[in-house]
Amino acid sequence: MTDTDVASTGTRLPRALTPFRHPSYRRLAVALVLATFAGGVWVVGLVWEVIRLDGGPAQLSLVSTASAVGVLLPALLGGVVADRVPQKVILLGVAATELSCMGLVAVFSLADLTQLWHLVVVGFVIGAAMAFYYPAYSAWLPALVPEDELLAVNGVEGMIRPTIGQALGPAVAGVVVGAASPGAALTVAAVCSLAGLVALATVPLTPVRRDAESGPTSVLHDLREGFVYMVRTPWLLATLLFASLMVFLIMGPLEVLLPFLIKDKLGGGPGDHALVLAAFGIGGAVGSLVVASRPMPRRYLTWMNLMWGVGCLPFAVMGVATAIWQLVVAAFVLGALFSAPMVIWGTLLQRRVPPHLLGRVSSLDFFVSVSLMPVSMAVAGPVSEAIGLRTTFLIAGTLPAVAAAVAIVAARLPQDEVAHPL
Repeated sequence: MTDTDVASTGTRLPRALTPFRHPSYRRLAVALVLATFAGGVWVVGLVWEVIRLDGGPAQLSLVSTASAVGVLLPALLGGVVADRVPQKVILLGVAATELSCMGLVAVFSLADLTQLWHLVVVGFVIGAAMAFYYPAYSAWLPALVPEDELLAVNGVEGMIRPTIGQALGPAVAGVVVGAASPGAALTVAAVCSLAGLVALATVPLTPVRRDAESGPTSVLHDLREGFVYMVRTPWLLATLLFASLMVFLIMGPLEVLLPFLIKDKLGGGPGDHALVLAAFGIGGAVGSLVVASRPMPRRYLTWMNLMWGVGCLPFAVMGVATAIWQLVVAAFVLGALFSAPMVIWGTLLQRRVPPHLLGRVSSLDFFVSVSLMPVSMAVAGPVSEAIGLRTTFLIAGTLPAVAAAVAIVAARLPQDEVAHPL
């Protein structure tokens, strides 16, 4: 913050809040809060809509897998588009797609017309829209705030997404589902999605940063350029490969099996599911706030990967839990150690990746990280039926720590972070 900024406000803002000096970012943050809240309500409402249709783990796996496949298929194209088209235009299209899908499912649920294939199709479409969201959003942020505030921006969003999307949204959804119906919760999600779309429309349009390009290029050229950069950058490639394995191990248990662990093993219901998700979200907010309030750690690559790997151990605790409160505590720790390194990772991409490649590298990050997600979603139900829910959670909690250690040593991450301090 400059001396002028301090004088105009009368006080120095905490490090984590400095991005709110910028009107454009304040408007974007409002849109993010509303859209994130809608997403949190939607996730829980969708789970209990599947259960209302007498679905089990296999049926929920089908819906979740459709969403993951939708994310995966256009993920690489999303990065090319983000480096060619104003990012605000892309985000508006994503928001409008989500609103349409949420509204349609809400109407079907309230009219008791929902069929499982409806949820599969909608899950796929929303997933495909999100494949364009992440690279566009990541590439847009450096145009809205200064470079030295990107860690704070990613920290604030690291608080918003878990607090609003994984705590408040699911908590409200659990209450609404318990008091009324899944359709009522899905209606709340659609209304908030509309409000988020309106807020996003107020953010000013910014130009696409293509300064390193000498002229028009083909889509295939742009894809190849981003892929070559990823393969030739050891810290990026190693972290993405580790992340893809971690996602394969944990996303099925988290997204598909957790509701059934609560319901079948511990006798819980929608309120307990929402409580566990809320604890995960609050933990994520705490972890993000801690990282956003401090300078970038010197050993940023080592700490980031270790926190992800060790941070999965609470899954093992969930596997042996005998009461809901134990799940709540484990979810809090899991959220904190999962979200904290996400703040470092987002800032790392925005500061070390060339601006004209940021959209494509972000999409490759998205693609590699979620490439095994559909498989995780698809096999979670059958695997849990074969070896048991608790054993599945134990495996998800222990293997990521080993994978993190291998990535750190194999890619010589400690040497890289010393040679490239942030």
